[in-house]
Amino acid sequence: MPRNRVLTAVVAAASISLLASACVGSSDSGANDDPDAKTTLTFWHGWSAPSEVKAIEENIKSFEKKHPNIKVKIVKGVTDDKLNQALRTGGSNSPDVVSSFTTDNMGRFCTSNALADLKPFLDKAKIDPAKVFVPSMAKYTEHEGKRCTVPLLGDAYGLYYNKDAFKEAGITEPPKTFSEFDKVVKKLTKPKGDTFERLGFMPNYLGYETTVEHYGNAFGVQYLDGNGKSNTAKDPAVKNMLKWQKNLVDELGGFQKLNKFRTSLGDEWGPKHPFHTGQVAMQLDGEWRGKMAADAGLDFEIGAAPLPVPDDQVADYGKGYLSGTILGIANNSPKKNAAWELVKYLSTDTEAVVSFANAIHNVPSTVAALNSPKLNDDPVYRTFVDIAQHPKSSHAPSSVNGGAFLLTLQDSAQKYENGKEKDLDALLKKNDEQVDKDNEQAG
Repeated sequence: MPRNRVLTAVVAAASISLLASACVGSSDSGANDDPDAKTTLTFWHGWSAPSEVKAIEENIKSFEKKHPNIKVKIVKGVTDDKLNQALRTGGSNSPDVVSSFTTDNMGRFCTSNALADLKPFLDKAKIDPAKVFVPSMAKYTEHEGKRCTVPLLGDAYGLYYNKDAFKEAGITEPPKTFSEFDKVVKKLTKPKGDTFERLGFMPNYLGYETTVEHYGNAFGVQYLDGNGKSNTAKDPAVKNMLKWQKNLVDELGGFQKLNKFRTSLGDEWGPKHPFHTGQVAMQLDGEWRGKMAADAGLDFEIGAAPLPVPDDQVADYGKGYLSGTILGIANNSPKKNAAWELVKYLSTDTEAVVSFANAIHNVPSTVAALNSPKLNDDPVYRTFVDIAQHPKSSHAPSSVNGGAFLLTLQDSAQKYENGKEKDLDALLKKNDEQVDKDNEQAG
């Protein structure tokens, strides 16, 4: 499920207001329908690429064979703003089962009661989320102890690198710490006048996938304190992350030079992605990039490794940022028991999870699927499978205001990297004040 996480977060933030304006449902699941009766479920999802749509359709066909009394009407390519509107208003054409790419919006789904509480269904089926799902994925699909979603495949982020460029520069292995990384980036970089023939790595926050959220896991950032208050001014990891990134930007020629180069690069989702063309030698990205690179027919060999960590956290090397699709039942659906059968199948049936993961090149979200002998054994892909299982791999915490706090920090980071804000302590204090104000208004 390749997707631009920054764009997704922006869309999520825009759609949050739809849910914030009212409590969209009761906390009572109210599942009274007969799951064995003949019925039709409506399933909304966000996938739109032909291969992705075909893969989910194949899984739905398999489900219908196992549950001949249930037919599933599939609606593809649904955006989060349309999804949120349907969950809020209901109606005969609204969905029974929904999936969303916006993991950051999960807290809003739960607190607004837009999605049904899945705990009664899980308990009845004797499914322990902490044991069935990858632990970190089980964690990011609940909010403050309430489980209104389950994971449906995941994304793990790591570092892709151009093996030919490494060999040319005499680099024998991917860097494990950021001090090693900075040296490798500069060694791989080939300046060309006021631009670059090749850049070792694009660190800018406007670069593809190089967001504060994706860097944050490597530094062990704690965005919120135990009371849900913004913690960026107090957490030394935040300062370390921003200072490291700003220093690398400056050493590569400064924000303006890098940004000029960035704006000349090809589309993130097309064959002219700068990593594909060799214009960028290393790329922070998800597991899907390996398949996209293969499809682009590159004339060089690629490798993948975990993103480096700060020098004083080398024992944690191997971890990475995680995200993924979340799956739930619309709280206004009158067919919750039948809907649960579909949710349970898509999220916990090992064969279904493995076949879907292989088809769209995502990381499985169940422990059994990760250990399946049928899972893709490509070594580049397997790097991300390993990252997903690292005990310190994680997603940012859920929030009543969705991912808005991440967008606020991203905006602050951009002001610091381009020199508009020089006092980092003052900047982070203002960041905390803004996040707390926004969260108070939302919840």
